[in-house]
Amino acid sequence: MAVPRLILLLSGKRKSGKDFVTESIRDRYRGAGTKDGETQRRLGCDRCAILRLSEPLKEQFAKENGLDFPRLLDASNYKEIYRAKMIQWGEEKRTTDPGFFCRIIVEGATQPVWVVSDTRRRSDVQWFQDAFGDSVQTVRIVASEETRKHRDWVFTAGVDDMESECGLDQGVKFDWTIVNDGDQQFLEDQLNKLVDFINSRL
Repeated sequence: MAVPRLILLLSGKRKSGKDFVTESIRDRYRGAGTKDGETQRRLGCDRCAILRLSEPLKEQFAKENGLDFPRLLDASNYKEIYRAKMIQWGEEKRTTDPGFFCRIIVEGATQPVWVVSDTRRRSDVQWFQDAFGDSVQTVRIVASEETRKHRDWVFTAGVDDMESECGLDQGVKFDWTIVNDGDQQFLEDQLNKLVDFINSRL
């Protein structure tokens, strides 16, 4: 298993913008080097791996239930139809082996920066901290309920009140908090600081 220089564990509620922030981190152009001799560069796919804990879960769930795996990965309503059942299935897997999905997603990742876009449970955080120590940084993406409603979030019993949505609401001290509440300039400023920190670790 490769040992990266930095791992960002992103978490947040549904429709808080985790995927958007994840891709913005990877694709953002920022200065590298001294202030006077600054050049613009991005992390890109060669330096930053985006890892999704939900991906192996959805793939196996799709196989066992005869579902369309690619459609479970997008932001369509197709995923929402099966979300509750997927959560239950995933919980059963994690009860047996808390690190099951964590081990799968890091296989083959060789980039110096890993961004886990959908950390949901304390057991996920604990696994990465135990395996990689000080290389791990926790990042919480926050957005108000009003903002999330504008992004088509609707509270769903059996989903929004489960550990997959609430498991990190307490008990974790986040290294970074990114507010994604509709103020684009504020979001840009926060992301720039985070990417500057990432570059300082490379």
